[in-house]
Amino acid sequence: MDDWKNRTKLVHGGIRRSQYNEVSEAIFLTQGFVYETAEQAEARFIESGPDEFIYARYGNPTVSMFEQRIALLEGAEDAFATASGMAAVNGALMSLVHAGDHIVSAKALFGSCLHILENVLMKMGVEVTFVDGPNLDEWRAAVRENTKVCFFESMSNPTLEVIDVAGVSEIAHSVGAMVVVDNVFSTPVFSKAIDQGADVIVYSATKHIDGQGRALGGVVIGSKDYIRGPLETYMKHTGGSISPFNAWVMLKGLETIDLRVRAQAESALKIAQTLDGHPALLRTLYPGLKSHAQNALVQTQLDGNGGTVLSLDIKGGKDAAFKFLNALQIPVISNNLGDAKSIATHPATTTHQRLSDEQKEDLGIAPGLIRFSIGLEDCGDLIADALSALEASQV
Repeated sequence: MDDWKNRTKLVHGGIRRSQYNEVSEAIFLTQGFVYETAEQAEARFIESGPDEFIYARYGNPTVSMFEQRIALLEGAEDAFATASGMAAVNGALMSLVHAGDHIVSAKALFGSCLHILENVLMKMGVEVTFVDGPNLDEWRAAVRENTKVCFFESMSNPTLEVIDVAGVSEIAHSVGAMVVVDNVFSTPVFSKAIDQGADVIVYSATKHIDGQGRALGGVVIGSKDYIRGPLETYMKHTGGSISPFNAWVMLKGLETIDLRVRAQAESALKIAQTLDGHPALLRTLYPGLKSHAQNALVQTQLDGNGGTVLSLDIKGGKDAAFKFLNALQIPVISNNLGDAKSIATHPATTTHQRLSDEQKEDLGIAPGLIRFSIGLEDCGDLIADALSALEASQV
């Protein structure tokens, strides 16, 4: 399998078939498993083999297929599937630190990630230092001997800053820290963060991996020692594992993720190029544009792919942004991304609402900023709709 190309891995990786030799992967909807003898039960609780299961919170054949497939795609040794993307972030961070430890994190984060760092870990005695993610000098200045984790979104939400995975990894490893990367916006199609030095990758599988708005899920990816050691111990005792049905949805989503994400990114670039410089816009943020501050990094880190999301800063602030949203005919107004349907979001009043005005200003989350997740609709239709909505925003 290691020699297969990614599209082949995404269709066949991790498959295990029952005695019926089904084509589509089976859903094992069971909370527990039966042992043939008391001795077998005892042995399994001491150490389970690779195809032996105890309880759905610990593992499941369907879940295992999803974990093996995404690990194969990432070029990692193992993965643990979680109930949601935030369960993945929480598990990855909580399993790596103790009171007295230090974390360095990029300041541009999703609101719930900030909550874990500021309101959960800090209260537990973990110190957190926030830095400007793209600025490697700030990472160098922030790490210490007791720094255990460097955490960041490889492409930030919603301002789409791109952070140098290899650069931060070198800095983190110089003090023995682990690098945990939230890779949602970069996607498992375009990013190869493990190869670039990251130790742990987290995804909200709810986004591109499902890609069709059906189910919650997440996944933590890394070395076998880490995944089946501290992470699995934390997750199975705190109950953050994924349901078998949701794992099956994610498993089937992986079969088409390469096709979907590449088509979405192609449309996103065309839309960004068309809208860039429009008189109704203050800024068009898209990493694939040559005007983007980290476009050179995109060429090396993501093979030139700017992702499936762009952000538009509309003249006139919140009122104009709301007019734009309400005038759209094709994209839906929601707070997800990476979906087959195009989705428009106003971060300042939804996903990042809990931030203070000062924090929003510091992160570039302006009152007129719209996060625009591009779906699988006809690109020409999306462009025409966006242009019409921009015109309406200025009336």
